[in-house]
Amino acid sequence: MKVVACLGNPGSEYSTTRHNVGWWLADRLVDDWGLGRFRRDANVAVAIGRYQGVEVQVRKPLTYMNRSGQALTPLRRVSAFDIACDLLLVVDEVALEPGRARLRAAGSAGGHNGLKSVEAALGTREYPRLRIGVGAKPPGADLANWVLSSPPREDRKLILDLLPELVECVGIWVTDGIEAAMNRCNREKSV
Repeated sequence: MKVVACLGNPGSEYSTTRHNVGWWLADRLVDDWGLGRFRRDANVAVAIGRYQGVEVQVRKPLTYMNRSGQALTPLRRVSAFDIACDLLLVVDEVALEPGRARLRAAGSAGGHNGLKSVEAALGTREYPRLRIGVGAKPPGADLANWVLSSPPREDRKLILDLLPELVECVGIWVTDGIEAAMNRCNREKSV
C-alpha cells in the first residue's frame, strides 16, 4: 500500500489558501485516478483505490496543519508499511515560486510546522516529500497570514497548471519509487 498524505486545513475558509495546495493536489489525484470520494475516518479524510495495480490511499489530515502528524500516527502500526518507501507527504513551500515544485526522498522540516508535526509523530525525517511552491511572503508580512491567504489569480493559475505534472510525478512514485520519480520529475522545467 502507498499513502499520499496531502497537508492542509479543514474548512471552507481555508480551501483557496496557499496552505491548502496539498489538498488541491489530493483532489486532482482522486479525480484523475478514479478513486471515488473521500470518506472521514477519525481525524483524516481518505480515498482508497488502486493505481496501476497498486493499492493507494490519498489522505487529507483534518487536524489542521500544525497537528497533521496526529492523523498519520496510525500508519506506524500498519504491518509491512515502510514509512521511508510507502508514504509521500505533500505540502506548500514558500521557498519556491508558484508553478515550481520539488520532490525529495527525505529532509528537514525547513520551518514548515506541518512537517514538524509529522516528524514528531512518526519519529523520523526519512520519508519522501513533495513541496509545491506558493511564493515567498513580502518583506515585513507575517508568514502565518501569508500562507493562510489566497494567492492572486496569476499565482493560482501557475499552481493549478502544475497539478497534471505533479499527478504524473506521484504516479511514478507509486509504481517505480522515489528515485525514479525524482529522476523524472525534478528534471522537468517547472518541477
